[in-house]
Amino acid sequence: MFLWLLLLILAPGRDQSGVTPKAFLLLNPPWSTNFNNDRVTLTCRDSLSPAQGDISWYHNDHLLDNISEEIQIHKTGYYKCKTQRSSPSDPVHMDFLPDRLIIQAPHPVFEGDDVVLRCRGRDNKETVFYKNKKEIRKSYISNFTLNSVSRDNDKYYCTASRKGFWGVRRDISKPLTIQVQELFPPPVLTARPSQPIEGRPVTLKCETWLPPQRSYIQLQFCFFREDQALGSGWSSSPELNLPNMWSENSGSYWCQAETVTHHVRKRSLRSQIHVQRIPVSDVNLEIQPPEGQLIEGENLLLICSVANGTGTVTFSWHREGTVRSLGTKTQRSLSAELQILTVKEHDAGRYYCAADNIHGPIVSKLIRVTLRIPVSRPVLTLRAPGAQVVVGDMMELHCEARRGSPPILYRFYHDGVSLGSSSVPSGRAFFKFSLTAEHSGNYSCEADNGLGVQLSDRVTLSVTVPVSHPVFTFHPTGAQAIVGDVLELRCEAQRGSPPILYWFYHKNVTLGSILDPFGGGASFNLTLMAEHSGNFSCGADNGLGVQRSEMVTLSVTGPSSNKIMLITEGVTAGLLSILGLAATAALVCYFRTQRNSGGLSTTGTPSYSPREFKEPSRTSNTDPQEPTYSEPPDPMEQQPVCSNVDLGESNLVYSQICSIQDTKENSANSPKKHWEHKEPEVIYSELKKAHLDDSAGLAINQDRDLEDAAENYENVPCALSAIDN
Repeated sequence: MFLWLLLLILAPGRDQSGVTPKAFLLLNPPWSTNFNNDRVTLTCRDSLSPAQGDISWYHNDHLLDNISEEIQIHKTGYYKCKTQRSSPSDPVHMDFLPDRLIIQAPHPVFEGDDVVLRCRGRDNKETVFYKNKKEIRKSYISNFTLNSVSRDNDKYYCTASRKGFWGVRRDISKPLTIQVQELFPPPVLTARPSQPIEGRPVTLKCETWLPPQRSYIQLQFCFFREDQALGSGWSSSPELNLPNMWSENSGSYWCQAETVTHHVRKRSLRSQIHVQRIPVSDVNLEIQPPEGQLIEGENLLLICSVANGTGTVTFSWHREGTVRSLGTKTQRSLSAELQILTVKEHDAGRYYCAADNIHGPIVSKLIRVTLRIPVSRPVLTLRAPGAQVVVGDMMELHCEARRGSPPILYRFYHDGVSLGSSSVPSGRAFFKFSLTAEHSGNYSCEADNGLGVQLSDRVTLSVTVPVSHPVFTFHPTGAQAIVGDVLELRCEAQRGSPPILYWFYHKNVTLGSILDPFGGGASFNLTLMAEHSGNFSCGADNGLGVQRSEMVTLSVTGPSSNKIMLITEGVTAGLLSILGLAATAALVCYFRTQRNSGGLSTTGTPSYSPREFKEPSRTSNTDPQEPTYSEPPDPMEQQPVCSNVDLGESNLVYSQICSIQDTKENSANSPKKHWEHKEPEVIYSELKKAHLDDSAGLAINQDRDLEDAAENYENVPCALSAIDN
């Protein structure tokens, strides 16, 4: 009794559906079947305890006069009650039987309860329980428990044996139908809102309730769409929140409720839920960077959005004039993005987007996208009147960038120094100036349209400066010179672009030419003869015309007596040396003959260095240190040249001895006219360690030289020719 009161105190005033709950009856003792002389007390209760106000009692639907909370009964029939805060209770059938054996079941009994059946009689020996005339239990114990009963029409009875006057008698109880009450009604599925809109949440509720007597029982719930469970399956919460509903989620929904022990499970009816869709509207296209100003190579972001619209929206992006879309995206959102990577020049134009959620596409307004192109590397070209650039020419610089958004600012540079600038809306820029010698060097240009500066390759310009009139000088200076002197002729143009070819003239006859590749002038050495008296001059030419110097007059006189004596002594000493050399050569030839016949072996070879002579020409390139002459003599007529002759321990060393035989053929063509009709001469081009005053020393060492000649001069094949000369 205390447990029932506790349950009533904890029970809520209304069920979960909001309907006024029923009153209910409590029996004491709790059996619905009793013997005739038994008395049962009925107590009326509602969800609030204790019950307040007058209580209405009914027996077989007849109102009884008793208005108290409890009544005591002893008649068979249906009893029910009602409080002021409840609806009438379910009727309870009470039996008061005159039988010797009765079967009893408690009240109340709910679905899933375990029920104890009691077979009550006098002096029972063996008790047998039956269900629908089938034996289910035989025992000497008068109680039997049914597990997890359900609402059905099964009939139970029992039999019992007892001793009688005529022996053992068998009593049979009246059949009993257990009054099993519904534990909870089938749940009702509700949706809030009942007509959901796409993209918005919906709350599903599985509504049912437990009677106050079984409010402690735990229920769990599961929701379904068609035959698919939603959420995480079974849950203790009777509600399920769906955050977003879409048109494809429309369908049949239902739920189930069951006890945690799984003894009782009930499902709701199916409810159709239709998700409403709102068409898209107010489609807008946004571009980043704003205002559609891009630089070639940047990324273009197109954002398409709608102000209204539900469900799955298909977005597409388009450029005016193209058939195919730039891209499409289908998603459940009110906006979508499309990125065009590394935009090119052809990506400029007007763009728009469209949105559709089955009700038809809606198009946005057109937005223009402009593209600024950085300048490319410019090309610098130099234009002059002719193939050769000369001082005074008009030079025109052209600078052009093949690509780039206008306007473009061009700047021109000479060796890194700015010459000027020009801004043009399109095409190329020009810069003109008159050339001077200082304009030689490297030229470049740069282009700039505010998106970065580009510099051209360097172009080298060499401005050719015509030569000025050269200056002709002598060294040593003076108007008079002596025969045999070596005179240096010097010619230098103060202005002119190298290389410069210098010509030297004597009485307008060309002496020779020298090429100066770097500038600075040229020199020509001349051994003077009497015929060299007269006017000398020079010319300079760098391809732009020959410029002649002023004439300089030179007077050549005969040699002095001292000089003649020195020359005579030198010639005498040279002849003595020649004689010694001839004797040595004879010994060499003798020893060579001995060696070739089985004696000494020869080593070394003679060295020849004939000179080449050419006729002067204004266009020929000659050695800057050697003049050029007329055609060379026949090599067969030229005597051998002996180089590097060492006279042993003698102080005389001849590095080169050359004897030139003067013939009619070569004398006619010789450039040195003062050699004509002269006898053959011996020329000593270089003499070391020997002096005019050392003739005594030469005589003392003569014998020693002859003794060592075989060893020192065995490789001189020109000895015989030297003797002949």
